[in-house]
Amino acid sequence: MAESRSSTTTPPETPSLTPSHQLALSLIQPSQRKKHKPVKVFQVFRSVFRSFPIITPACKLPPLPGGLPDSHRTTAGTRITGTLFGYRKGRVSLSIQENPRCLPTLVVELAMQTNVLQKEMISGMVRIALECEKRPEKDKTKLWDEPLWTMYCNGKKNGYGVKRDASEEDLGVMEVLRAVSMGAGVLPGYSGLDGPDGEMAYMRAHFEQVVGSRDSQTLYMLSPDGNNGPELSIFFVRV
Repeated sequence: MAESRSSTTTPPETPSLTPSHQLALSLIQPSQRKKHKPVKVFQVFRSVFRSFPIITPACKLPPLPGGLPDSHRTTAGTRITGTLFGYRKGRVSLSIQENPRCLPTLVVELAMQTNVLQKEMISGMVRIALECEKRPEKDKTKLWDEPLWTMYCNGKKNGYGVKRDASEEDLGVMEVLRAVSMGAGVLPGYSGLDGPDGEMAYMRAHFEQVVGSRDSQTLYMLSPDGNNGPELSIFFVRV
């Protein structure tokens, strides 16, 4: 996320974020896609040396298939829309959508303040790992249905990420940004705070979703036109 108020795509003008019960939502239900197949062996071999997250011994994240996306890589996963958003001194949330016009498939409140993540993004490469315990083989709980995650950012443990249902404010943000495919900036919030602390910062981008197994998925941020912007990878894994 950038501190700048400018964005790649400017969202529709709005006086403030409005609770969804006051805002006519036009977001639609996501389609029911077929299950993803694991990445083929040759694709793993080609990119495995770029797929290791930056970890410390406390982080038990194993190597995952799929490398960081760049202009020379053939897409092996599914393209989705990811939005990181939050009040500057509040916790940042991650919303995953099939596309900007769909209701969120997943919302996770991360264990990091928005302004801290902004500083990490400015530094260049950011790798977020969300870990939880592996379930018995007979347990059919889907990976993205896990309620609680231990979160690491660039190998440092930050706390716990929590999955939650999309709130009225979440839906309001997604509705305001429905015409934005990618970009970063701020939206006027309704937290009651004045100045920058009362603004909702956001960053939206396309992500490549790579499914390694029933216990691992990775999201790689796709930079527009292969430029040298910040790199962001988000790992979901049961260990």
